[in-house]
Amino acid sequence: MTSRKTSQSMKAATAAKKLGIYLPAAPQEFQEATITRTELMEMQANPPEWLADLRRNGPHPRSIVAARLGISISGLN
Repeated sequence: MTSRKTSQSMKAATAAKKLGIYLPAAPQEFQEATITRTELMEMQANPPEWLADLRRNGPHPRSIVAARLGISISGLN
């Protein structure tokens, strides 16, 4: 019996969290896609222009904003 390696995939929300971006600000194609681990690693190593721009200019997820301000997420309210 030979073992076949299957590619693990994740929802766009999970990929956005791992990339540190705010999902509603991402392109529609990304929001509706299922991302494989290989695609995620490629985006981390060589981010597309939209990802680099989003990381640079925001909007940023609450966890990133709180960490930059040095406060808890609940402190953003």
